[in-house]
Amino acid sequence: MSSFYLPYGKSRFHGVQAGNGPQLLICLHGFGESALHFVPLATTMGERFTIIALDMPLHGKTEWNEQRAFTPADLKALVALVLQQQQKEVFSLMGYSMGGRLALCLVPQMAAQLQHLFLLAPDGIKNNPWHMFVTRTWLGNRLFKYVTYHPALFFKLLSFVRQLGGVNESVYKFVFSSMNKVDKRVQVYQVWTAMRRMLPDLKRCKQLLAQYRIPTLLIYGKYDRIIPAVLGRRLVDGSFNGEILVLDKGHQLMSAELGNVIMLRI
Repeated sequence: MSSFYLPYGKSRFHGVQAGNGPQLLICLHGFGESALHFVPLATTMGERFTIIALDMPLHGKTEWNEQRAFTPADLKALVALVLQQQQKEVFSLMGYSMGGRLALCLVPQMAAQLQHLFLLAPDGIKNNPWHMFVTRTWLGNRLFKYVTYHPALFFKLLSFVRQLGGVNESVYKFVFSSMNKVDKRVQVYQVWTAMRRMLPDLKRCKQLLAQYRIPTLLIYGKYDRIIPAVLGRRLVDGSFNGEILVLDKGHQLMSAELGNVIMLRI
């Protein structure tokens, strides 16, 4: 594994490279994680793929200094820099959780250059009304910022909704563990705000995945209550070459074994 930086505007993006295969695989990580999350895949995929994983804004060692939201155009420009660095014209794309949302935003930008699309428990297939409210409206964002520093009412409401059965136990524990300390709440606020322009157009994605005949594999965990496998049917509906695979896991899917599972299907 090696590490590198890509200059971009006033910022610089950190990435890691693993494997030495002839095909290029660009990987986008989940919330609170980093490019290192994908390194285990090199054990089983590294002979076929050169794996390039990137730290997204406000994650890992990337320095995002643009003082604005990260956009699909930024992601396209960043991937173009990777292609130039690797001297490639085509690539495969993998996104995990939050990275799945970003990957779906990239499809309309670069579908003609995509060879495979791998989405691991991808966010973004179903829009969360709360997420839309707090990231896309002035009032919602002000409320979100207030809750970040004054969380008592938020936790009372969360507990009340849990008692009514509005959220399952897994989601409750996930939200609580993500928001129980001020530094965690600040990260959620900053990342959600920075990524507010990353909203996939599923209809357009499906059209382009069909047009360019891009093999698409969605992988979920059987016990994942955060992003359940049933959501995959909103994307994989028979209109293009897509497959849903459910593993005997929870939300965390990454391992060398996962690479074997993927390699058997491409």
